[in-house]
Amino acid sequence: MDNRQGLKTLLTIGLIALCCVFLFFAEGYLDNFKARVLNLAAIFVILGASMNLVLGFTGMFSLGHAGFMCVGAYVSAILTMSPESKEMIYFMEPITPALANIHWPVLPAIFVAGLVAAFFGFLIGFPALRLRDDYLAIATLGFGEIIRIVVTNTITITNGSLGLKDIPSIKSMYLYWGIAIITILILKQLINSSWGYAFKAIRDNEIAAEAMGIDIFKHKLLSFTIGAFFAGVAGALMGHLITSIDPTMFRFLFTFQILLIIVLGGLGSLTGSVIAGVVVTVMMEVLRFVEQPMNIFGLEIPGISGMRMVIFSLLLLIVILFYRQGLMGTREFNWDWVLNKIGSKRNKEKGVGANG
Repeated sequence: MDNRQGLKTLLTIGLIALCCVFLFFAEGYLDNFKARVLNLAAIFVILGASMNLVLGFTGMFSLGHAGFMCVGAYVSAILTMSPESKEMIYFMEPITPALANIHWPVLPAIFVAGLVAAFFGFLIGFPALRLRDDYLAIATLGFGEIIRIVVTNTITITNGSLGLKDIPSIKSMYLYWGIAIITILILKQLINSSWGYAFKAIRDNEIAAEAMGIDIFKHKLLSFTIGAFFAGVAGALMGHLITSIDPTMFRFLFTFQILLIIVLGGLGSLTGSVIAGVVVTVMMEVLRFVEQPMNIFGLEIPGISGMRMVIFSLLLLIVILFYRQGLMGTREFNWDWVLNKIGSKRNKEKGVGANG
């Protein structure tokens, strides 16, 4: 047992070292477009994992993630933009004086963006989480749209429909993937704790969980608030990646993309969220050609905007109909599984050799 545990520790260290080597290579040798796609993949990994906590592990059908992203993006952007940029961008109406001269470093701003999004998650969750199933989905979707409309109309704070530009850019892949890895580790520890077991009990059977003494509402509110925190962090990173934001970015379509990731990866699997987050993000860029004019066997096909989402919608439909558990189901990657597979393969080879 000790030898096996030591081997797993060595494998973990090796995997971390391999990831560091890959990030070092990507940071130094990939062009700006490919590096941008990988950074975007890290953001979607955070979003997929955080929404999986709410939907996959706690069983709450929430559709408000885009709203929390919106809050995080705007909070971090306003905190980090220089006073000169604010004076230039807020030309319709001047920014609120209390925010005009604020100029924070990026990392504290991202953390505060997550806290503000968590606060909104708490405020929204307190009344909404008394609802269940479809009613909860409709309520959270409505709250997400309310947040977007409020952002559009608070011109002296958010610059309204014009959005914000000249947001400080972050290009470091270490930061994006560092935050993504920290997110996964935190959620992994939470899910494997007594709180996580309570979340899963609520997901499987609320009545039985309540009979066991679990405070259903308190655990739901905690899960929802933590999910909102990481959605806010991801929204802040999104703003710093593209350096400009506006309210139209955070429509329901964004929540649909996150939902696609967790369904494809597996409801109740952080490993699935990571894999699907990377694959979906990369494929969204690879499939851009389907929106361009094409010539197939002499047939001219005009470019149709939005065809990528049509393809992913069909993929989501196929998964729901024929492979509901997704890629990983509720399973997680672990070294025991790898070592058992290797051991069973060796035993089979020995058996074949002995029979030969």
